[in-house]
Amino acid sequence: MSSRTNISCLQEAKRVAIFGGTHGNEMSGITLVNMWIQNSAEIERNGLVIKPFISSPRAVEKCTRYIDTDLNRAFTPENLSSPDAEGLPYEVQRAKEINRMFGPKGSSDAYDVIFDLHNTTSNMGSTLILESSTDLFNLQMVHYIKKAIAPHTCSVLLNEHPQLKYSTTRSVAKHPIGLEVGPQPQGVLRSNVFESMRTILKHALDFIELFNSGVEFPPCTVDVFRVQERMDYPRDTNGNITAMVHPHLQDCDWEPLNRGDPMFLTFDGRTILYEGANTVYPTFINEAAYYEKQQAFMTTCREILAANAIRKACK
Repeated sequence: MSSRTNISCLQEAKRVAIFGGTHGNEMSGITLVNMWIQNSAEIERNGLVIKPFISSPRAVEKCTRYIDTDLNRAFTPENLSSPDAEGLPYEVQRAKEINRMFGPKGSSDAYDVIFDLHNTTSNMGSTLILESSTDLFNLQMVHYIKKAIAPHTCSVLLNEHPQLKYSTTRSVAKHPIGLEVGPQPQGVLRSNVFESMRTILKHALDFIELFNSGVEFPPCTVDVFRVQERMDYPRDTNGNITAMVHPHLQDCDWEPLNRGDPMFLTFDGRTILYEGANTVYPTFINEAAYYEKQQAFMTTCREILAANAIRKACK
């Protein structure tokens, strides 16, 4: 990347992948990707190689989140560098295959952009997930998408937390971006969620085509929710859950949670209040897939990120 008069010149994005089925029971991305594998006309853009791809076919076939372990946590250096051997967990084998096809992760040969399509049971609406606050290409892209879909909204979740950031399927790409749309039950397809995901992908691909054509994007700011902490359910000494998400918090993703607000309701009717010093903005509230991960919700803080103007680097 080079910068001149506050314009950052970035390499064009020639190869784009769209992943569905990283979790085999999240139906919007699975359905869209299978549709585009059959007929790619809708996602074709000038000068782009776009590959729709089912990440975990066996999990999709069984309509389950995963077979042996969570694929969206499997792209660690240890897994990707481990020798090929019989008996490896299915998702570790799959991570190595995906890294060979779309990576290698961290190399100049990796795909430019990977969109990883997910559904959540939480009331998050449409959410774009970023893994870096300094990726100007992705910041400009989410700004473009948010403007294009207005007055509809799309939150931006930024996860750079050293303990909470995980090794995602999309992290193989130079510019990884997640798309999480809900609420939608696991194994179910809802038309409004499907269409929201489809629309956001359309605008994302439009942005890449425009950037590659030489369009300059001016400086912008992006409102993000930065991941802070994972909150578990109250538990007894045996590790069993003793409380539920409080009705006043349920379905209130992205809304402020202040000190003294109800957070959990115990099985015997007692309210547990939030005792944090600062206002936070919870998300992934009561996500079904996160019970096994001991997470009731995730707290975030609001932040505004600034991005330089960008344009395609001259050859």
